[in-house]
Amino acid sequence: MLRFTLRQALVTLMLMTPALAAPSDVQRGKAYASRHCGACHSIDLVSKSRLKAAPPFRTLHTRYPIETLAESLAEGISTGHPAMPEAELSPDQIHDLLTFLKTLE
Repeated sequence: MLRFTLRQALVTLMLMTPALAAPSDVQRGKAYASRHCGACHSIDLVSKSRLKAAPPFRTLHTRYPIETLAESLAEGISTGHPAMPEAELSPDQIHDLLTFLKTLE
């Protein structure tokens, strides 16, 4: 029960309005995406993903509500796709990445 409560608190923190976020949150999120995700995923509003199977980040909100990704990122997001490495982010990294992803909607 405590783990669930802590997880819900983390998700609530991640849902803070992106408009209230400092530009550095967006910049750090974009830097993280570029460094860890950009080799396969498009992380901007126009380019194609380098790996065809990797969805552009600008379309993620059509597949998943961005705010629901916080828990997956905290616990270690993984997919059935063998080319995607497992990623586990810190709460600050999650906040920054989700703040950046919200700018792409």
